[in-house]
Amino acid sequence: MQLKPLAKGRFQSLWEQEHDAIEQIMRECITETKTVAAQYKLMQQGQRVNALILVASGRVSLGYTARNGRSFQLGTMTCDSQLFGEMEFFSDYQCQLDIIAEAPLEIAVINGDKLQQALLKTPKVALFFASAIAIDYQDTIDILTRRMLYPIAYNIAYDLYHQHLNEQPVEGFSKCYLEAERFATTDRVYRRAVKKLEDLQLIKRDKEGLIIQDLAGLKAFIE
Repeated sequence: MQLKPLAKGRFQSLWEQEHDAIEQIMRECITETKTVAAQYKLMQQGQRVNALILVASGRVSLGYTARNGRSFQLGTMTCDSQLFGEMEFFSDYQCQLDIIAEAPLEIAVINGDKLQQALLKTPKVALFFASAIAIDYQDTIDILTRRMLYPIAYNIAYDLYHQHLNEQPVEGFSKCYLEAERFATTDRVYRRAVKKLEDLQLIKRDKEGLIIQDLAGLKAFIE
């Protein structure tokens, strides 16, 4: 979730009014700031979470590895006052994903005990968390259910189209095998799905990766 005014949801106008006060309360709970190297795990799958991590700017990736060795990459995220660990803070569950710095970045550690006291003292901050978590939850479930129920080629096309519209909460990777994991498949199956879209002349490859060749055709394909 972001420590920024919500751009959607039932309480959007309230958070635009209250944002500065909410941000100040959160910053009073920071106990440490530090710079971490690329590939540093801000949070690790299976970790017990006692603090939240605030990333003002920088790029991170989010992924999950099953016991059978298969991996699923949710994608990469360009942080803009991004908070991590809020789900685990409220649920007291172990961390579900590895959250990894894609480049050196500065993080702030928000003490869980201080945050708990702040929420008890100022309950409207908890309402902010509830709203932001609900939006993130529905965005994530939308990604997961679409990846489960639709063919790989459809998901690649959908992802490219909504990246074009700047509507994707997470982005992709430059490496094919990581892109394959993002669509919960193998590198070979991913390449075959890409070729199908190329054969339909909907997309093409260049040195930057996949780009849209026929925007109207791509939209028709996913609709």
